[in-house]
Amino acid sequence: MLVFKFGGTSVGSAERIQAVAEIVEAARARGVVVVLSAMSGVTNALIAGARSAAEGDERQSLAIQADLLARHLGVVEELLAAGAERDALREEIVARLDGYERLCRSIATLGELTLRGNDAVASLGEELSTRILAALLRARGTDARAVSATACVRTDSQHGAARPDMAETRRLVNRHVRPLVEGGVVPVVTGYIGADARGVVTTLGRGGSDYSAAILGTALDAEEVWIWTDVNGILTADPRLVPEARTLTVLSYHEAEELAYFGASVLHPKTVAPLAAQGIPLRIANSLCPEQPGTLILPEPDPERERRPAIISTQGLCLVGVVGQGDGWSLLLASRALRALAEAGLDVLMFSQSFSERSLNVVLHREEREHAIHVLEREFANERALGIVARIEAQAEVATVSVVGMPNGNSAPTARAYAALGALGVRVVSIGQAASEYSVSLVIPEGEVARAVPFLHRELGL
Repeated sequence: MLVFKFGGTSVGSAERIQAVAEIVEAARARGVVVVLSAMSGVTNALIAGARSAAEGDERQSLAIQADLLARHLGVVEELLAAGAERDALREEIVARLDGYERLCRSIATLGELTLRGNDAVASLGEELSTRILAALLRARGTDARAVSATACVRTDSQHGAARPDMAETRRLVNRHVRPLVEGGVVPVVTGYIGADARGVVTTLGRGGSDYSAAILGTALDAEEVWIWTDVNGILTADPRLVPEARTLTVLSYHEAEELAYFGASVLHPKTVAPLAAQGIPLRIANSLCPEQPGTLILPEPDPERERRPAIISTQGLCLVGVVGQGDGWSLLLASRALRALAEAGLDVLMFSQSFSERSLNVVLHREEREHAIHVLEREFANERALGIVARIEAQAEVATVSVVGMPNGNSAPTARAYAALGALGVRVVSIGQAASEYSVSLVIPEGEVARAVPFLHRELGL
């Protein structure tokens, strides 16, 4: 049995969903469970609408609801011929997005988007995409059924970053999913979401559909888990920046996990651990070029294989600063800022603080900048009035560039990375380094990425 996970770009349009259906059909004889993300951009739009509602701008949330309705119905029109299947799917999409409108009205009345409310709205995208793919597979002659992970992935109640109860999840998966596969049906399961013991919807964190696939693969004792993305596996650099970037064809669990934690966008950091516990291989493949072998992640790859570090770059980020003044700045203020951002469901990628400058800087996704500033302004309203905090501001548009992994031989890539950026004259805004000398993350101005990454790739001999 195989578990296939398809991300948002793989199901971002009617054309891409057709391609996914073809990949699933080609592997059907081996028994396939499909885990699906929302269509690209949908989860961010759902959350943006809910945040607008919480801030009193219901017109914006209604506009987002209308855009999402038009987008999903347009895809259905392209994929399915007129008939009962298409009519039923259209009705369900309308009903789900009507429910989203009601949720936003409730959030507007409350004036606050809680983590539980955030999970409720964020989970809707996967509920829509799974139903579309399942309907398409049926229309093409493959028996398929949409399955909500709320019925089979049991988690705790930590909204925004729920942890699975693997024993109970295994029991539920064997009740709701395994019989479908054994009966020749393709289950199309919602990624990213689960439910706690009370049945309340939870989410597994940003990019959590990969983690969902690992959870299901573990519960089903799958032969392999495949993460389908839009590149040829894990590469030595972003191919959009470095066309000659090479695929890392075989990695160990530890190597893959380290790459994921430093920001490799093709793999969620939590994905590897449950599979490693059972020795289940993981493959990263390209849904745009399914004939490519991708990256295979194994318990014990050949120790004599060629090993290369990778350069992981993440753009679309911003630096938000909390700037103190006087003698009131303390570690407690910094911890309060991080706690407030976490409780608001914001993903802090890196942070640094300076007691000499009385400041804390956090790196966030740029689309979360205004919400982060709003959260911090609310948290430090009293300190602003007392003059302890001078200002809260977006300071720069930045990117992270991480060099991760140990090459063959003893040459540490981190020292060479520092030297290379120095020679190129790139300003390093902030640094995050693990205890290992083989991994480092550097925050640099976003405008420098296009020249820094190719230069690093050459200087590291990749």
